[in-house]
Amino acid sequence: MKEITAIIADDEAELRRHLIRLLNRLWPELMIAGESENGPETLALFDSLSPDIVFLDINMPGLSGLEVAKQISGRCTLVFITAYDQYAVEAFESEALDYILKPVREDRLAASLERCKRKFTEPIPEAQDLGPLLKLLEKKFVKERTSPFLQWIRAQHGDSIRLIPVEDVLVFKAEDKYTLVITAKNESLIRKTIKELEDELDPDKFWKIHRGTIVNVSSILNISRSMTGRYVIRLDGYEEPLLVSRSFSHLFKQM
Repeated sequence: MKEITAIIADDEAELRRHLIRLLNRLWPELMIAGESENGPETLALFDSLSPDIVFLDINMPGLSGLEVAKQISGRCTLVFITAYDQYAVEAFESEALDYILKPVREDRLAASLERCKRKFTEPIPEAQDLGPLLKLLEKKFVKERTSPFLQWIRAQHGDSIRLIPVEDVLVFKAEDKYTLVITAKNESLIRKTIKELEDELDPDKFWKIHRGTIVNVSSILNISRSMTGRYVIRLDGYEEPLLVSRSFSHLFKQM
């Protein structure tokens, strides 16, 4: 059997490294020929290397994974990488397209690789025209794909990546060179700064209350004043009271 080659297209470098580690363990004969982090780069890499398999992130800058797929379908085996919810996953399943849900789990990847291997050992079926299916899927994803605000937080946990929906976050707190992401269930450290998060989060849903703190407005349980007249807020699911800087007190004066 000829050597099978693959490329990995995802805008998150750590996820690419994690996927490569799993692929090396589960399919050591597979040659990872290259990596890309956006849509145009993926197309250029594909044209240069002509890989047999493309692991393709749905939400990439430049061109989405679905837009890339429309240009390369029929010329390789596509395995989509998606962080979307169950509704979107059902859309993939209904169209018989292979996918891996983020964060990438070893058992799910192993099942996908088994299907990939069969495609190279069984008689080659007539190529399927994926164009209509990809257009249908693109319509299903367009709302999330075009959202101008951050939808997911990717946090490294050992050898895996935890994917945290932004709406689950109670508070972001600066922690040395990192930011602490706090939900009702756990805490994670990420490399994004408070400043970066302030620019990426929906300002109607997340308010900066201190130079090192951003809170989820929907999680505010109550607001009170300290002995010095400063605003103090408490969040549902987080015991520690949070002091509001005077620079941001105007956010609460109408409450």
